[in-house]
Amino acid sequence: GQGVTQDYAEAAEWYGKSAEQGVASAQNDLSILYYMGYGVPEDLILAHMWIDLAARQGYANAAKNREKVAEQMTPEQIAEAERLALEWRPKR
Repeated sequence: GQGVTQDYAEAAEWYGKSAEQGVASAQNDLSILYYMGYGVPEDLILAHMWIDLAARQGYANAAKNREKVAEQMTPEQIAEAERLALEWRPKR
């Protein structure tokens, strides 16, 4: 931002709060942070889970981005991410 220091850890915290409530844009953005390892440990399983949840809500480009993440994962990792997404429930 303009004059604001980038803080990926804080961004991850706020995106996480919104993502946990089911906000697709936050799920998408949190996925990117996990994919890149910005502010959180790099974790392809969580990146895939969050982008999958965003894609299921029809979030723009999420399905395409999910494929990009999956290209770097083993079948076992993809299965785990899909299981987590299926079990996930929003926190209200």
